Amino acid sequence: MLGFILAGLVLGGIYAISAASIVVTYESAGVLNFAFGALAFFVARTYYYLYVTLGWNPILAAVMAILVLAPVLGMFLQFALFRFLTQASQLTKVVATIGIAVTLPAAAELLYGNQAILTSPGLAPPPVPVYHLGEVVVTLDQLLTYGCVLLVLGLGTYVLRRTTVGLLVRATVDSEAMTSLSGISPSRISYGVWAVGTTLAGLAGVLAAPILNVGSVENYTLLTASAFAAVVAARLRSLPLAVAVGLLMGVVGSLLQWLLPTSQGWSANVIASVPFIMVVVFLLYYSLRGRVGDAGRGGKLDAAIRADSTPSAAHEVSVGRRTQEGRFGRVLRFGVSLIPRNLFVVVALVLPLLLSGYRVGLVGQACAMGIIFLSYTLLTGQGGLISLCQITFAGVGAITTGQVATDWGLPALVGVALGAFIAGIGGLIVGALTVRMGNLYVALVTLTFGLMLSAVVFQMDRFTQGGSGVDVPLPGFLPDNGTMAYFMLAVFVVVSLLITAIRSSTSGMAFSAIRDSESGARATGISVQRMKVAATALAAAIAGLGGGLLAIFNGVALPSSYDAIVGMVWFAVLVTNGAKTGNAALASGLFLVFLPDIFSSLLPVRFGPVPTVLFGLGAILLARNPGGVISLNGRQLQGFGRRILALGNRSKPAVSVRGGV
Repeated sequence: MLGFILAGLVLGGIYAISAASIVVTYESAGVLNFAFGALAFFVARTYYYLYVTLGWNPILAAVMAILVLAPVLGMFLQFALFRFLTQASQLTKVVATIGIAVTLPAAAELLYGNQAILTSPGLAPPPVPVYHLGEVVVTLDQLLTYGCVLLVLGLGTYVLRRTTVGLLVRATVDSEAMTSLSGISPSRISYGVWAVGTTLAGLAGVLAAPILNVGSVENYTLLTASAFAAVVAARLRSLPLAVAVGLLMGVVGSLLQWLLPTSQGWSANVIASVPFIMVVVFLLYYSLRGRVGDAGRGGKLDAAIRADSTPSAAHEVSVGRRTQEGRFGRVLRFGVSLIPRNLFVVVALVLPLLLSGYRVGLVGQACAMGIIFLSYTLLTGQGGLISLCQITFAGVGAITTGQVATDWGLPALVGVALGAFIAGIGGLIVGALTVRMGNLYVALVTLTFGLMLSAVVFQMDRFTQGGSGVDVPLPGFLPDNGTMAYFMLAVFVVVSLLITAIRSSTSGMAFSAIRDSESGARATGISVQRMKVAATALAAAIAGLGGGLLAIFNGVALPSSYDAIVGMVWFAVLVTNGAKTGNAALASGLFLVFLPDIFSSLLPVRFGPVPTVLFGLGAILLARNPGGVISLNGRQLQGFGRRILALGNRSKPAVSVRGGV
């Protein structure tokens, strides 16, 4: 038993260091770092490259990776991104950090290659020394982990609570504006905070390498989710509590491994679910006590000087011009406005006529993915809610379609309908659990829910069939790729029109009012909780519908295609294009399908990760354009049309009217 406890303390120590890094950056910079796992992976992968591939001395490789690369990377991210997020919305902050989480692993593959890695070294030089404490065996890697945990906890708590540096950090969190007036530079403090945060991420990544292996980023993303359990328990702020819960999770998981029978497949699922169960328990506890709302950063002076608080001059000019346009001008302006709103629907209509072979079918795949993205349009674009598990609901729709079509022998479309219904029930449950929470906590819950289903339910052999998935027969009325593409597009248009109708309805306007101000919506008699639950359930049903149709296109329901980590890429791409329109949803589907296909066809295999890097960079750039790329270009196109109309009006000869005629 003592051996299991000591082993659990190793993994718990890595959780603790991870949680400490996340707490430090959130408490100091106001950003919950969803990219922590990617940062840890990137530094650990660099350490492996320097140590194993290039043959550096392990101490020199550790110093270069953890103490040089990691802090420099943190300061670069502060310079290029985080300094623009001080007063940004929670959605923008979450998407920007997800953009980093998407970009760094793909960048690591471009830099270091994608060769198979079977084992990864830690900080201890090989052969790793082994020590005996009675009958218990402890390695030097384990002892180094214990020492790093004690160092992080003791030094971090002392600096934040007992030193001038900690006082300055807390003052910056309270109000950057007031800190600036006192002659202190909040910018320098933020650079230091991110340098420390990424250094801790790098340390956790290297310490975890022997356990997680740097061959894949997925395990590091799960490490982030596990650390989030400790962060939630600490309510995002208490460093000692976060470290303690992290250690506790490691010990509990190890003891369960000792107690549960190893011959049973469900034992591994129970152990894997420990961090997720703790997230739900702590969130429900804090939710019932009303302590999981979003907390604003800074004081009133910070909010007053926000750059986006002033009305747009361009908007005022357009209002002024609108009154000068005649009937023809209004009709032409309406026509111009339709182009950006429906441009990609037109593209999807034309593409099957221009393409050949399997690429015709890719249009259908893009439309099915566009239906899944419409669930984000409803939930995030219309209601401002952050859900990171829509791909999981799509997976529920897909595996239900496969089970109904294969095991029950019913038509695949019956499985699609049933999958959408079951996904809607799942969304209803998630909505009921998160209805009292702020957006940041909703993002945590939905990501946790998605990762839990990916790690537990989606791994069941009933659904995976040994990795090949469950076959989904093609309906008889879809004989070829062209017919399938137009069928998927027709379903997309119907769902898009449904969302547009909801947006224009009384319920849609009430939902928009909730997004703008929950307090104001309550004051007008709107049931905020009921609206949020209903929207979450409907969005989940739409995602389930899209997932079932995607399974029909693929001909197989493969759960690994709907992993929550892949969903982070999807979410980043959708919000980058714009979360408020169906046009952006379809554009996201087309980009995700055709961009990798173009790269794989025209460029060598080593450039395969480039599309993922571009998707991640697009999400990072959202900090500079919160409306999304599609909406920005649409506004520019409409502005171009208005300028043409204005030139036409100026070219008309002036008519002098006399005598009151």
